[in-house]
Amino acid sequence: MDKKEKIFLRKFHGKFGYTIRNYQLINNGDRILVGVSGGKDSLCLLQCLANRRKYSKEKYQLEAVFVDIEEVPYKIDQNYLKEFCKNLGVNLHIIKKEIDIEHRPKKSVCFYCSWHRRKVMFSLRKELNCNKLALGHHADDALETLFLNMVYHGTISSLPATLSMFDGDMQLIRPLIDFEETEILEYSRINAYPLNNTACPYEDKTQRIKAKMVIEQIVKSFPSSRKNMMQAMRNIYIEYLPLQPGKNPIIPFYEEFDNLL
Repeated sequence: MDKKEKIFLRKFHGKFGYTIRNYQLINNGDRILVGVSGGKDSLCLLQCLANRRKYSKEKYQLEAVFVDIEEVPYKIDQNYLKEFCKNLGVNLHIIKKEIDIEHRPKKSVCFYCSWHRRKVMFSLRKELNCNKLALGHHADDALETLFLNMVYHGTISSLPATLSMFDGDMQLIRPLIDFEETEILEYSRINAYPLNNTACPYEDKTQRIKAKMVIEQIVKSFPSSRKNMMQAMRNIYIEYLPLQPGKNPIIPFYEEFDNLL
């Protein structure tokens, strides 16, 4: 590892710690379940959380889970994942799940699969007595979600850094929410993460790719806009929006998961 890479890692870990402190994502005594898919984002998240335990004032415990949906031919090197978690000192739970894709509700395969993965993670989180679930979404995911929700659902909503769920029984956290994807790509390169082995044939990123292209076009025209758009999600002036009189602008988030436990 050269000097430039060492500097990058030091800054990356510093920013990771700042994000956790800024959003108050971790407290002393937390038990955190980390969802891992085998991709760069979740591997980066787990490694940073595990490394942070060595010097953090907050003492917390980690568990990791990989949900293997049998009907979906998305495959990763599970042996690598097991060894990765072992080296970090984190227990890995691999859970196989069968879903009936052919008789699913009128939802896309991606939504149906994701819904079941979340259901498994929520249930395991409760079984392991973890009070938090950590996911690897980053800043680009948040921006794309903001655009998609405005265009397709008519809402101004995205991916919060932290979200209380199930009447406060669980807190969902996203410690990578301030990181751009390019930063995570560099982190994964330095740490030699493997590439995804098999792409899912059901994976439909068409709309998300369109959102990414729109964002990139805006950034080309306005170079500082990516940072400013992220900042805009933190600076909401309700009184300067054309709201209907007497209508509550606050809409419950993630209510589709309320009945999973």
